[in-house]
Amino acid sequence: EGSLDIDHLNLECEFNNVDHRTELNGVDRLIVRRGQPFTISVYLRSGSYQPGVSSLDCVAETGPQPSEQYGTKASFALSANIDTSCWSASVTGPPGDMVVLSICSSPNAPIGRYTLTLGRSVRTEFILLFNPWCPGDAVYMDNEQSLAEYILAQDGIIFRGSYKHPIPTAWNFGQFEHGILDICLRILDMNPKCLRNPGKDYSGRRNAVYVSRVLSAMVNCNDDKGVLLGRWTTDYEGGVSPLYWRGSVEILRNWDQQACQPVRYGQCWVFAAVACTVSRALGIPCRIVTNYLSAHDTNNNLVIERYVNEEGELMKSKEMIWNYHCWVESWMTRPDLKPDFNGWQASDPTPQEKSEDVYCCGPIPVKAIKEGELTFKYDASFVFAEVNADVLTYMKKKDGSTSNVTSATLVGQKISTKSVGSDAREDITHIYKYPEGSDEEREAFKRADHQNKLLHQKEDLGLLLSIKVTSDMKKGCDFDVFAVVTNNTEHEKHCRLVFGSCAMSYSGVLGGNCGFKDLLNVRLSPGAERRVPLTLNYSKYGGQLTEDSLIRLAALLLDYSTGEAKLAVRNIVLDDPQIKVRILGEPKENRKLAAEITLQNPLPEPLEDCCFSIEGSNLTGGRVITERLGCTVGPGEEAKVKIYFTPTHSGLRKLVVDFDSNKLCHVKGYRNVIIGK
Repeated sequence: EGSLDIDHLNLECEFNNVDHRTELNGVDRLIVRRGQPFTISVYLRSGSYQPGVSSLDCVAETGPQPSEQYGTKASFALSANIDTSCWSASVTGPPGDMVVLSICSSPNAPIGRYTLTLGRSVRTEFILLFNPWCPGDAVYMDNEQSLAEYILAQDGIIFRGSYKHPIPTAWNFGQFEHGILDICLRILDMNPKCLRNPGKDYSGRRNAVYVSRVLSAMVNCNDDKGVLLGRWTTDYEGGVSPLYWRGSVEILRNWDQQACQPVRYGQCWVFAAVACTVSRALGIPCRIVTNYLSAHDTNNNLVIERYVNEEGELMKSKEMIWNYHCWVESWMTRPDLKPDFNGWQASDPTPQEKSEDVYCCGPIPVKAIKEGELTFKYDASFVFAEVNADVLTYMKKKDGSTSNVTSATLVGQKISTKSVGSDAREDITHIYKYPEGSDEEREAFKRADHQNKLLHQKEDLGLLLSIKVTSDMKKGCDFDVFAVVTNNTEHEKHCRLVFGSCAMSYSGVLGGNCGFKDLLNVRLSPGAERRVPLTLNYSKYGGQLTEDSLIRLAALLLDYSTGEAKLAVRNIVLDDPQIKVRILGEPKENRKLAAEITLQNPLPEPLEDCCFSIEGSNLTGGRVITERLGCTVGPGEEAKVKIYFTPTHSGLRKLVVDFDSNKLCHVKGYRNVIIGK
């Protein structure tokens, strides 16, 4: 019989991994992508390969219960040529005692760990990933620059701050750092669907929609052995503040090393960043998006109801407007939906509401949000509300009665992501929403049955109230903010103006008072404008600020003649000092460099327990490097350290920096470094 008698194999890991763009994971084992051939050298014990005569049975299997019916087992023989649409094998080298064997997986094979059996006795292993370079794969993306960003880039920018003042924060995704791919596969194996029915779950891993949905559940630990525990109060006992993290690597390793106990703590950008790392590691193009003024609608009516007291202070409620909220988008086709809904799919790993009894959200085509197609899978109405909810404001009076308050409130502004190939902010609001007031917007609202937005009355422009701020609002300084009242009516107006400020977390939770003014006697003649300043003093706000550095300004105007109330709200973010990073030495592979890092203390009080830390993919050996300062840093003085690191790969990398102290917490900075060969 003509079956090849194999002595041993060489998997040619370096050649194949480079060819499949997985070499940054290492070249000590075979890691390949679906629908693309890889080549192995087969050394024969006896005989030689004879075209048309020699045969070889190949079997590829994944999961604990491989089955051809489930697609987790494929049996195939040698053929004359590779067929890239299914599992196939072909001999491509000249006949002899060493045979060059090409093998191609199906472009919709389940991803994960495989055993490959050749003939009766030779077994080997490899890992199979999604392949966005392969036109037959559901995650195919036909743009090299986009792939360099959304699959291969190991660092990126997350936008935080506020909608008037987006602040870029660097993040180290680290999807190719040592051991991270194995941890990502472990996350899939720990998901409850896999623990209940592994055969079915492994079969589901051929489907990027299924894998994305599993990830949106597994990045939070609310129903499962997921990666992160969320916390939105200021008490981070038993863990670290979400602002502590500079990247995903430490989080994933902690989860893996502590027997899949959740890592404490995360907030939305941390959940999104970890989901982005895992998606890119598995081969799904992925990016983080930030939605400013993001609505959290708990009862699915697309309306946020909020209450203020007679001082204009927000009262606690389950429905909130987050200053910003981050989620991820993954790129894939949606064969389960009608055509036109391929492309970016939003999914949200932050635990907010249950979907099919589990804390997960998505994936939903971004286009379905734009078109108001709320019956589409998955969780369209929740994401639609995040960017489109209407906000109704009521005043709760001391006697228990409530009245309407007019307030122009924006939701879903400046939806942002990092640009391809640069650190600039790309505004992607237009892929979620039609222009405000357009016919298309109206059609989408009709489809979504968004009655409130369809019935919108024109604003009463008679008495205008707004809040103005200066551009220079630095932490540690005293500065003024202004309530501006304009009387556009023909009559004199007599009003009460309450103008207050309080600390706030990014998820809308209010803290202590930072300054307050109540003017009972504001008189405006027709056409007049009045600017009322409120001074915010560091001595007052410094002790109230949360780590999010946000202050909520609220002005409430009561018109004595009509009894009507108007509310203006603005969130301001106080700027942290800039971290300066200088690189000393010639940046080359495997050469020791120093980062000289400085920060000037902007506060009128000394900083103690100062600590700088850095990390960067292929820069710091997969670790966080920390340097503590022995001394206190007085007002206006510089904190300065030198931290040494040795880059391992060439290319453009981000060195992500964090500064922490007793009074100034988790100030972020970064430096782009080009490492030469």
